[in-house]
Amino acid sequence: MSLKSAPSPLAPEHALPQEMDELPLAYIEIDAQGVITRANRAAIALHHPAHGQLVGKNGWDLMALDEKVISHAAFSAQMQSGMPPPMITRNIFDRSGSFRTYQLHRSLIRDDRGNPVGMSMVAVDVTETMEELDEARRARQWLESAMASVTDAIVITDILGVVRAVNPAAEELFGFSATELTGKVIEEIVPLLDYRSDDGAPFNRRAVIDRASKGTATLLCRNHRVIKVRISTSPVVDQTSKSVMGVVALLRTLE
Repeated sequence: MSLKSAPSPLAPEHALPQEMDELPLAYIEIDAQGVITRANRAAIALHHPAHGQLVGKNGWDLMALDEKVISHAAFSAQMQSGMPPPMITRNIFDRSGSFRTYQLHRSLIRDDRGNPVGMSMVAVDVTETMEELDEARRARQWLESAMASVTDAIVITDILGVVRAVNPAAEELFGFSATELTGKVIEEIVPLLDYRSDDGAPFNRRAVIDRASKGTATLLCRNHRVIKVRISTSPVVDQTSKSVMGVVALLRTLE
């Protein structure tokens, strides 16, 4: 975001250009010491009134305690390097009376000689988005832990038979690592030599997508090792659209 057209960008007595003041997102400018010199209406509206005026306050005072030191050090290094600053995420105390998570999209403010003299920031509240991501990560971690705990082999593929996930038992059974299997069509890595379903129906991918199935299969694993397994498959259904996303297969070796 260029501010070259704004007169004396760090002088508090100069008002922000109208387009910046009316920006629906919070916008602030800070000087080389981290003091807030200018703020638009959206930023002022987000500021908690119990903390006094926003302009003139040190930016670190608004951050969570565990982020203050590292944020100040990173800011100082950024000012010294003069390199374009990356987007960062910080927890900031705002008018809600609590710390909320903001993405700060930053640009350096430079003097006439091109030296950094401050920084402008646009803040985007991503609290709910980050909470949803954290919840999704926890759910994924829980599912991965559960799969790893199952002693039978589990293989999850998409509707084309491309492996999306396997558990350690499947790696041991096939003799291939998860890295070698993931992203590959399962039959190309572990060929199906024979399959006999419990209901007598022939094996085909359309059938296992449409309904659950059980049967006995003979597979060719690593180093030409032939194994016989009991296999159960079920379609993986998207809980929102109710469309089939793939197939999950549970395999158990037969003595």
